[in-house]
Amino acid sequence: MRARHKRSREPRGHWLLLSLVLPVMFASLLFEGWTNNEVDAAPTRHDCTEPVPKTVSRGGPVLRIDGDEVKSASMPARTVALTFDGGPDPVWTPRLLTLLHKHHVHATFFLFGVQAARHPELVRRIRAEGHEIGSNTYTGADLGASSAIRSRMELSLTQTALAGSAGVRTTLLRMPQTTSPDTLCGAEWEAARRAAADGYLLVAADPWYRKPSQGVIRQFSQTELAYKETEKLLNNRNIEKFTTVTAGLRLAPPDTSATTVERGQGKGLILVTTMGHAFANGMTWVLAVAGALGVLRLISLVFFARAHVRRLTRLRPGAPWLREINDPVTILIPAYNEEAGIESTVHSLLASTHPYLQIIVIDDGSTDQTADLATWINDPRVRVIRQPNAGKAAALNTGLAHAMYDIVVMVDADTVFEPDAIYELIQPLAHPAVGAVSGNTKVGNRRGLLGKWQHLEYVFGFNLDRRMFEVLECMPTVPGAIGAFRRDALMGVGGVSEDTLAEDTDLTMALWRAGWRVVYQESAVAWTEVPTSLRQLWRQRYRWCFGTMQAMWKHRGAVFEVGPAGRFGRRGLSYLALFQVALPLMAPIVDLFALYGALFLNPVQSTGVWLAFLLVQLASAGYALRLDGERRRALWSMPFQLFVYRQLMYLVVIQSLVAIVLGTRLKWHRMQRSGTAADYIGQPAQATELTSR
Repeated sequence: MRARHKRSREPRGHWLLLSLVLPVMFASLLFEGWTNNEVDAAPTRHDCTEPVPKTVSRGGPVLRIDGDEVKSASMPARTVALTFDGGPDPVWTPRLLTLLHKHHVHATFFLFGVQAARHPELVRRIRAEGHEIGSNTYTGADLGASSAIRSRMELSLTQTALAGSAGVRTTLLRMPQTTSPDTLCGAEWEAARRAAADGYLLVAADPWYRKPSQGVIRQFSQTELAYKETEKLLNNRNIEKFTTVTAGLRLAPPDTSATTVERGQGKGLILVTTMGHAFANGMTWVLAVAGALGVLRLISLVFFARAHVRRLTRLRPGAPWLREINDPVTILIPAYNEEAGIESTVHSLLASTHPYLQIIVIDDGSTDQTADLATWINDPRVRVIRQPNAGKAAALNTGLAHAMYDIVVMVDADTVFEPDAIYELIQPLAHPAVGAVSGNTKVGNRRGLLGKWQHLEYVFGFNLDRRMFEVLECMPTVPGAIGAFRRDALMGVGGVSEDTLAEDTDLTMALWRAGWRVVYQESAVAWTEVPTSLRQLWRQRYRWCFGTMQAMWKHRGAVFEVGPAGRFGRRGLSYLALFQVALPLMAPIVDLFALYGALFLNPVQSTGVWLAFLLVQLASAGYALRLDGERRRALWSMPFQLFVYRQLMYLVVIQSLVAIVLGTRLKWHRMQRSGTAADYIGQPAQATELTSR
């Protein structure tokens, strides 16, 4: 049966989902950054270099420009046109509309396109209550200081937003940062001419000193002060009529119905704007939560690692004053096409200082010389069992059925062991409550950059985690590379389950639920071979993550149990869900927000926060390397890890979660071996005494 290794196709539905969702989210975020921060416009208005034409400065506030011909108009006497710039504002626009409705007055609202896209319901209310709508550009950028491209975008996007929100187009335009006509000078006048050429009627305002009895266009913002000034003006008995700009001048209404295509484009703009605005606001909270979780995890790891080191000198499972374990051990080595490393693995076990061994190599239907190479090892302690391909869990169960001794050690066929690894590994089993022991796995082939990244992950991530898990009594995984078990504990949980792809995690969780304790023995060192390409790494970590999520779901009931099972469920499963699933899902958003901050917010502050978090990680990783007696010079590669390796791990979690949600069946991915697990053995490392820790 080769089905265990080739049983299902590669899941692809999640890639389609990601390829559709992520670009839309990214585009929405970029658009939000552009509209909020005006990256293409000058922050302040340029000083006038040329005065406004006399026909403009001496004329009224409403301008129609036709080439070099300029016509202006003013409100009739005792007539006031109320105009409101910016908005719609979710707080003050509804209050202004209520005030105008109370006095049976219509006004002209010059709207920002971005605000119209964010609050389309207010645009519809403005139009439904009979008010006039004009353009105040999309973001309120100074058109005189903007490029021609930016100016066109400011005007066209506003029309698109109005079409999507209220189904209209407008020919009224109020240039941002202008008041009376004489402010339309220099570059502003050229921008006004370009806008007029596109059919816009330009509306400024009368000077503040012009009396309402003379007829005026009053300019307000949409704020509390504007509300009070409007209320005061509406109670002025010297004014006969309040009206809109076009009604006061007896011009044709500026609103025209948008086409179906324009309305569709407007709906799309509103959707993108809403997504970008919500995403940017949500990222602030996600950043705070993810940052707090990340710092909490680092602090917890260091704190509990220190507590674990202190416990080494106290009474704990496997402490020197407990009885020494010299019982015979059965070692199970499941192997599928492992000819590159099987001999090194077996020979390193035969060289163990613990002599009482039964080594069982279970060849799981290999198509290479794995079984032959193991058979040719001339030692009576080695036994080779061949079986049709059925998967790793089935191979381990086959070996378990042939185990002669009460202590069983399970190892991978690509792992090389220190001479005292087996002896050290089984010592915690002196305590009768301990059912399984996790060893200390190190990376053997760490010469390349990818190898160094995985070396840091094993020391900083996996082994530092295991120290914390032991202190909290919630170890979720005894790694397949090196782990010791009581045979009766294994038989009590039905052997190694084939329900998940992470059979080691599934088995460990089952032992906790059966009432056994699982501990970590940092002195039992094994050297494993890690993937040498990103493709191999992806396949390996995808299987690990996918299988771990399967195991978490399978054993979710432990959260409600008591005793060791309950402690494991409430501590271990909660930790995995929070820091191994939720945090990696949020982490890409943090990175994206850092990029967003560098582009659109405060680049110095964003870079500073990112560097501070990196320094905390480097300090924690340095401490982990010190505890494991490793050289800290490997830390130089850690900053580069954040740009490639970490992103890959995030995508692994996302892919695994989506695949599980979509019900994808994952096939078994086998890594291509090169037999380099022992490359680093014998190289000098920092000696770290227990007392110095």
